[in-house]
Amino acid sequence: MDWSRIKTIFILTFLVLDIYLVYQFMNTRSAAQYEIPKEASLEEKLKNDDIRYETLPEVVKEQYISVKAKVFTDEDIRKAKGQAAILGEGTLLQVELEEPFTLSSSFKPSEVSPYVKGNIFSGEQYDFWKKDDEERTLTYYQKHKGKTFYYNNSAKLTLYFNEKNEVTSYQQTYLEVMDEISEQEEVLPPLRALENLYKKGLLKPKSKITKVELGYSTLVQLTASHVLTPTWRIVVDGKENLFVHAFDGRVIPLTENETNLTE
Repeated sequence: MDWSRIKTIFILTFLVLDIYLVYQFMNTRSAAQYEIPKEASLEEKLKNDDIRYETLPEVVKEQYISVKAKVFTDEDIRKAKGQAAILGEGTLLQVELEEPFTLSSSFKPSEVSPYVKGNIFSGEQYDFWKKDDEERTLTYYQKHKGKTFYYNNSAKLTLYFNEKNEVTSYQQTYLEVMDEISEQEEVLPPLRALENLYKKGLLKPKSKITKVELGYSTLVQLTASHVLTPTWRIVVDGKENLFVHAFDGRVIPLTENETNLTE
């Protein structure tokens, strides 16, 4: 037996094997260096945090609008069913009711709707917002083409009730739409609005998005007019309101004292 030849064959065999293993190792390390982990989608992130939402509104086209505060007239006073007065440079109407009416103990907005629509100037343009038992108020905000003017004190209706649950008076402001001042363009998809809130930590784990709707908030406030921008309103757990600019996606920190042209 030629041991020298066998030895040479073994050496060459192991050399080839070593070269193959080194080649495989280098390929594996190279692939690991350039492999980029795939980021989870927004839907997956929300699911992992147990943030729930139902069917979202469809994307529509909208535009900026220009509005101004209505100056109430003597004719408006004559039409009011009660003792009326005009305050705040004519932009605030205050009315004491001739015949107060009583709210039920299990209040529902629908029980007041007929009065608002039938007895208050442009009452059909106001949507119920909230009932405050401490302040004894019912708050409504004006809307345009079905979209609410969020937290706009110049487009607000406040009904006051007493300790007997009797509505005795109201104050009203109203915005007149002057112009639609831009071309229509598609608004930000509502899922993108949720994403912007999520990135800022405003959507907490185990929360539920209970409502998503499109309305308007103030973009620019001038001396006697507003420019309003389409705005997504996202309601969390039925009580917290979050707002996102429907064109550029900015989170808007709106409060109930957001704008007021009556002062």
